[in-house]
Amino acid sequence: MISNNASRRHLLLAAALAIPALACGPAVAQDYPSRPIRVVVPFAPGGVVDVTARLLTQKMTERLGWNFVVDNKPGGNGFIAVTQVAKAAPDGYTLLTAHTGEFAVNPALFPHTPYDLDRDFAAITMISDTPMLLVANAKEPYNNVRELVAAARKDPGKLAFSSPGNGSVNHLAGEWFSVESGAKLLHVPYKGGAPAVAAVAAGEVPLAVVAVPAVMPHVQSGRVKVLGLTTARRTPFNNAWEPANEAGVKNVDASNWVGLFAPKGVPADILAKLHAEVAKTLQDPDVKKRFADAGAEVGGMSSAAFADRIRNDAARYRDVVKKANIKLE
Repeated sequence: MISNNASRRHLLLAAALAIPALACGPAVAQDYPSRPIRVVVPFAPGGVVDVTARLLTQKMTERLGWNFVVDNKPGGNGFIAVTQVAKAAPDGYTLLTAHTGEFAVNPALFPHTPYDLDRDFAAITMISDTPMLLVANAKEPYNNVRELVAAARKDPGKLAFSSPGNGSVNHLAGEWFSVESGAKLLHVPYKGGAPAVAAVAAGEVPLAVVAVPAVMPHVQSGRVKVLGLTTARRTPFNNAWEPANEAGVKNVDASNWVGLFAPKGVPADILAKLHAEVAKTLQDPDVKKRFADAGAEVGGMSSAAFADRIRNDAARYRDVVKKANIKLE
C-alpha cells in the first residue's frame, strides 16, 4: 500500500516533469528562427520565381534580421526541387518558393507527379499573382480579343501562338482560351518567355501568351500589341486591358502566382509566424511598388485560402488538358 506522502511525491514529480513539456510548444515559435532558413527555388537565377524569392527574403532580412539562403535547384519540371523539400525535415528551416506550374499545372499534365500538395506540404501563402497577356505582332489585322476570335474561327488551326514551352502555364492558358473561344489556335513552344515574345515581335508567329515583364519592352517599342488578358479581372498595371471573359470568352482565368510552402509537419506556431511575417512584408510600400512595376499584385492570403486556390486551379487545368487533348512527349 502506497502512503499518502509517497503519492504526493509522485504527483509533484509528474507535475515537475510536465512543465518543460508544456512550455516547449510556444517556445518553438519564440525561438524561431535561430539559424538561416533555406529557400529552395525550382528554377535558375533570374526568373520570376527566383526574383520573387530574393525580393521577399531581402525585405524580411531588413525588417526582422532573419537570415536566408536562396538555393536554386532547376530541372525536371520542378520535380527535383519540390521533391527535395517534401522530404526535408519539418522544422521550418527548409522552405519552397514555387509557382502555378509546380502545383496546378504539373498534376494536370503528369499522371505520376512525385509529390502531392495535401500529403507533402503546408501552403503558407501566395506571394504574388501576375496576369498573362494575349499579345500579337503589331501588323496583325486584329486589335482585340473579339477580332482575334473572329479571325481564328474563319481559319481554324492556322493562327499560332507562342509560349515559353510545352507544359508551361502560358501554354495551358493559351489552350484554355482556345477551348473556351472555339478559336482553335496552334501552339508553338519556345525555350523561355523572352524568345517566345521575340518571335512575335519579329513576325515568326502572330500571337503569344506571355507575362507582363517579358512583353513590355516590345509593346513600348511598338512591335507588339496587347489584345487582352487571360485573367477574369482587370489588372491595376493597365486598367485598359480587357479580360477575355469581358470579351465574350467565358471561364478563362489563368494567371501565374508565386507562393511559399513548407514540408508537411512543420509546427503550427512556426507556420503561423511565417505567414504573419510574410504578409506584413508584402505590405511594405517598396515591395508593393516593385511587384506592381512587374505587373504583379502582392498576396498574403490565409494558408487555407491559398490551398483552396491551388486546388481549384489544378482542377481547371486538368479539365483544359482533357478537353485540348494535351500530351507531352
